[in-house]
Amino acid sequence: MRKLRMGMVGGGIGSFMGGVHRKASAMDGMIELVCGAFSSTAEKSRETGKSLYLPEDRCYGSFQEMILKEKELPEGERMDFVAIVTPNHLHFEPAKTALENGFHVVCDKPMTLTVEEAQTLEKLVEKTGLLFALTHNYTGNAMVKQARMMVENGDLGEIRKIHVQYLQGWMAAELDEQAAIKPWRADPKKSGIGGSLADIGTHAENLVSYITGSTISEIAADLGRIGEGRVLDNDGNILFRMKNGAKGTMSISQIAVGEENDLSIRVYGSKGSIQWNQEDSTRLYVKWTDRPEQTLTPDGNDIYKEVRAVSRIPKGHPEGYLEAFATIYRNFGRHLMSVLENKPVEKPDYPTVSDGVNGVQFIYAAVKSDKNNAAWEKV
Repeated sequence: MRKLRMGMVGGGIGSFMGGVHRKASAMDGMIELVCGAFSSTAEKSRETGKSLYLPEDRCYGSFQEMILKEKELPEGERMDFVAIVTPNHLHFEPAKTALENGFHVVCDKPMTLTVEEAQTLEKLVEKTGLLFALTHNYTGNAMVKQARMMVENGDLGEIRKIHVQYLQGWMAAELDEQAAIKPWRADPKKSGIGGSLADIGTHAENLVSYITGSTISEIAADLGRIGEGRVLDNDGNILFRMKNGAKGTMSISQIAVGEENDLSIRVYGSKGSIQWNQEDSTRLYVKWTDRPEQTLTPDGNDIYKEVRAVSRIPKGHPEGYLEAFATIYRNFGRHLMSVLENKPVEKPDYPTVSDGVNGVQFIYAAVKSDKNNAAWEKV
């Protein structure tokens, strides 16, 4: 099978996420970038394409132009899918246009600004049969997959309690300083109704759902907008109830001074519990009711064989953010290759359009709960 051909929307010169997606998608040698509409200006898009050694005629001035012109190319030349790495408000239209014109999609999170937009994409995916991956990259980590399989196979028993947190401190400065770093994050028209909720809260929500195999059904949210002039939340404490009967707590913040990227989760069952921290991502800590505590690593003992397949390097060589991101692309790529070769496909192991809908519904429910003095709200 040939390499898969990727087009990119966004990710121009100076973009952090554009570089992450390009590196992650290329890591396993399955995918190559062949075209892009990298910026809202044609000149900057061409400059970006030139720096990436792309032909000038495959560097487009808009996503509309890229999708329509790529569609006109022979099947052996056109892109196979679109990766969307723009700010939040520019996810929906490129994704919708790509699906309407027969292209598969990989999209950054949160998927859209509104629940209606998210449901529109979900219906389009269902109608067209095209693939849609959402880059909740932490689900690509080997030890997160080990945690998921331990829950799925009943190793921990009945799941009773979950605690998840995602703490950062980069927004602790005054509003004008953080707005200068990423100005769209301070603008509800571009970021949506959620601030930290959308940026990191959706990662926490998705991690809970991915590991437990269940979804959040109700939440009670107390959000903070700390600092003069803050419009969007930058802090929050949330109680939640799961469809499987478990209950949990979530703490998110981007004003937690001193914290870098502390995404961590604890899941408690009737037989045992697990603890995982993104900043120590190659270790999964397991505690049991009837035996000593364990520390599991990707290539160690007691690891499911499917988890070993995720890890790319021998034990003791840490894998992290980029590798987890690359696993999303690898699993999506394998699924897409099977589709192109008309081969049967097992259940795909990457976040999909349905996870995107869940994430946006989570944001809206949390904001509604917060406005109603942290009253319980259905998701």
